[in-house]
Amino acid sequence: MEQLSAVAALSALAHPGRLEIFRLLVRAGAGGLPAGEISRATQTLPNTLSSSLAILTQAGLTRSRRVGRSIIYNADYDVMGGLLAFLMEDCCGGEPAICEPAVKLASVLACRPGAC
Repeated sequence: MEQLSAVAALSALAHPGRLEIFRLLVRAGAGGLPAGEISRATQTLPNTLSSSLAILTQAGLTRSRRVGRSIIYNADYDVMGGLLAFLMEDCCGGEPAICEPAVKLASVLACRPGAC
């Protein structure tokens, strides 16, 4: 991931409501959630939700698809993984033990349903 993309993603996540929405979508898995369900789960007004989802989508963190009358949103795990890798690529200062917990967590996250 390039620095400008990382800055856009971090900026999109630097808001409590957007971070809550993104974490909800990460938990939801590849199937995603319809906008109405996201609104109810986060107690976010529809116009605020729309703006938040647009910002997350513009940063590449979420994707959407239409299913009938619903728009389903899901987290983009590849972009999320790229952001995490970007943040960790210069980690450790020659001491790999510092990054070991994060590397273990990343390997567990990479083994999400459908990816293993």
